[in-house]
Amino acid sequence: MRILWAAMGLICVGLGLAGVALPLLPTVPFMLLAAFCFARSSERLHNWLLSHPRFGPAIVDWQTNGSINPRVKRISTLSIAAVFGLSIALGLRPLIIFIQGVTLLCVLAFIWSRPNC
Repeated sequence: MRILWAAMGLICVGLGLAGVALPLLPTVPFMLLAAFCFARSSERLHNWLLSHPRFGPAIVDWQTNGSINPRVKRISTLSIAAVFGLSIALGLRPLIIFIQGVTLLCVLAFIWSRPNC
């Protein structure tokens, strides 16, 4: 079972790293899931992820008090606005724009409802 958890964690790290370059693929949620998987499989991988200079602080903040850095909140908001603006500029169908808008508003509400670290 530990091998399965480790494999899932490595897949999540891969998806999270891809999310650094791909605007629609979130990085931090995959890293949080990777930390969850590594906690059940490999203390070494779990400690590596928590001590990572780029991803570790966000994971530790989330695990300790469910908080999100205000800078990350602002960057997330700008990214979401850019993606939504691109969808409008591309002339997507109104139904798709509506569904995307509602979904993105829910994501923003969740992000901004979390405490600051």
